[in-house]
Amino acid sequence: MLTWRRWYTAVVLPYLTSDLAGTGGVLRSHDEDFVVDEELPYAASGEGDHVFVRVEKRGMTSPEAARVIARTLGIAERDIGIAGMKDRRAVTRQWFSLPPRSVAGPEHALALVLPEAPGEGYVRILEAARHPHKLRTGHVRANRFVLRIRGTGGDAFARAQAVLAALAQAPGAPNWYGEQRFGRDGDNAARGLALVTGARALGRDRRLDRLMVSALQSQLFNDWLVARLGDGLYRTAIAGDLLHKRGGGMFACEDPETDTARLAAGELVVTGPMFGDRMRQPGDGTPAAEREAAILAQHGLAPTAFASVRAIAEGTRRDATIEVRDVAISAVDGTTVEVAFALPGGAYATTVMREIMKEPAPRVDADPEAA
Repeated sequence: MLTWRRWYTAVVLPYLTSDLAGTGGVLRSHDEDFVVDEELPYAASGEGDHVFVRVEKRGMTSPEAARVIARTLGIAERDIGIAGMKDRRAVTRQWFSLPPRSVAGPEHALALVLPEAPGEGYVRILEAARHPHKLRTGHVRANRFVLRIRGTGGDAFARAQAVLAALAQAPGAPNWYGEQRFGRDGDNAARGLALVTGARALGRDRRLDRLMVSALQSQLFNDWLVARLGDGLYRTAIAGDLLHKRGGGMFACEDPETDTARLAAGELVVTGPMFGDRMRQPGDGTPAAEREAAILAQHGLAPTAFASVRAIAEGTRRDATIEVRDVAISAVDGTTVEVAFALPGGAYATTVMREIMKEPAPRVDADPEAA
């Protein structure tokens, strides 16, 4: 039986592990309680006109850190490449790319003196190496998290261990979009809906409009996945499902029984809709297509609704589940538990932590993308 809780103002999600007790407690009472290390899918080559820099930051978002570096170098912020967005209230280590001729080389980048942020915030350059091209958004293989939950009960270690063991089983944890995606006031999806329906015209700031429509796409994906869990189809393939081979391509399900067994073995992942005019669709008349059409209908949207915003939101498929890898748990003291795990790029650690804690974690900054 699914247990429902409200995840702040924008996201209503069930627990996959509703039969397992949570730890309770508080996440992120200190920035050091939320540590993230970003991994790229490739290493800097050591040659080229761009310079990749590995940055550690605290007390600022990724765009704010890029802004500090851009001002120090006297370059445009847009010329700095960022692979993944990271929260303000955390200690995060991630990669940026600096454009040609902005620095003399890696040694110059390492020697940069960057101003401190307000309070205890900072940004520091830890490593630097040359590479032929700019770092693009989404070029993240994984993020490794070390997170502390404070104020827990005495059996928190065993509870966290049980939940993480369940999430580590195929097909993995739900790949929800966390509340960061929906804005500080939780209204980004509603603003995106207004753009898609034409109730509000596209503005001059295409980046902002893209963010709003992306929030709507994310809400619809969450709704699709909630329905999937509610109907007992989380671990089941149905005809027409677009399935992603782990490490490979995508294909349509024609043999649900065989593909369900492959889901259980961890070979495949069901993909869900990030609706858009160019999104790959399930076959007409299949159960998978009917389920996706029903989600659009619930919001009063026609199948062609996203054609009007094709230029800023083409649409894509998103894995419904994520692997939770390299799990480690330790009891720091009688009321504090530390959990560590790795997630693929684009997945939210906070959606894993809500399963562990069974309580909403404190708000985090409304960054435009997943960590």
